[in-house]
Amino acid sequence: MRDIHCHILPGVDDGARDLTMSLEMLRAARSAGVTRIVCTPHCRDPYFDYERMRASFALLREHAGGFPLTMGFEVAYPKLMELGIEQWARRLCFEGSNEFLLELDPRCTERDFIDYERAIVQLQGMGMSVIIAHPERYRAIQENIDLAERLVDMGCLLQASSDFMAGGRFGAEKKPAKRMFKRGLYRYIASDAHCPEHYGYLKRALRKYPQRGSHGRL
Repeated sequence: MRDIHCHILPGVDDGARDLTMSLEMLRAARSAGVTRIVCTPHCRDPYFDYERMRASFALLREHAGGFPLTMGFEVAYPKLMELGIEQWARRLCFEGSNEFLLELDPRCTERDFIDYERAIVQLQGMGMSVIIAHPERYRAIQENIDLAERLVDMGCLLQASSDFMAGGRFGAEKKPAKRMFKRGLYRYIASDAHCPEHYGYLKRALRKYPQRGSHGRL
């Protein structure tokens, strides 16, 4: 089972603070049934430092005892626009694949989706498979689930972050997540883990929604 969204890299964002914590997270991931991890540090201010993140990935892989790790990024839309899609998209997708994890603004409005969709079409035109991180967190989707369906109709894959089981990062994600599961809109459940305890949410989410592994349809 592949966890496609995880802040396990040591000392680069608001996830694992050091290598010791990263290895604790790795043990928790194994306990939750994870067999592969895509490491996805934040590509957004104030965290993004490409070379430092690559070095952190190399350090973790060196100490991971052969556990399969892949490098990727959780790419915030504003940072992607700042860096430039043509210049950076291929460097920010999951290593060895065309998968691209895109984070929208939690406070977004329906009007913002015009710009999001334009960027998504550009990424898809470059051959990227666009995964939308935790749509249950976005205000516009919480107010209108049809926007999530619109993303799916565009060919996007939606990824639930398993902390929705406890209400989510902002406390309002459980209801929209349940509605999206009911509509069959999600392709993935991922841990979005920032600490070892977050893998407990992944266990709970996979028990409740066993038809969706964090690597997709089972």
